[in-house]
Amino acid sequence: MYELNGIRISRKDGKQIHIRSFQNKDLPAVFQLLQSHGWSHRIVSQVFLEQLIANSQLVYVVECQSQIIGFARAITDFLSNGYLSMLVVDRTFQRQGIASQLIKTLMAQAPAVTWVLRAGREGAGDFFQSQGFKFSEIAMERSRPE
Repeated sequence: MYELNGIRISRKDGKQIHIRSFQNKDLPAVFQLLQSHGWSHRIVSQVFLEQLIANSQLVYVVECQSQIIGFARAITDFLSNGYLSMLVVDRTFQRQGIASQLIKTLMAQAPAVTWVLRAGREGAGDFFQSQGFKFSEIAMERSRPE
């Protein structure tokens, strides 16, 4: 996993947010964040989440006052292709530029890569377009077996 020492951003209310590499101690808080933001159907246990993270090259959290308020995970070869697999920001912190900064931080680690993602949630397409993503006519997908 690529290590990021951290980026600190001061908010208008004086609170600082800190974007940094995931650490094992973050697992319970990240699991809870995902469970409470619509990922419970996919992330069925902390063990499963731990395995996903272990097999990802870029994994970041966002902290505000020692609370995990954001999470992103990506898979990449750092040369050609990258897949933004998860991006979650706590509802009370949304629409404050945190997800945008998290994406910029993640993609800066592999700037020459073509990034892809699945924008399946309502409003996600518009958000990702605002981040420079475009809908593709060439992407294909093979669903996992049930």
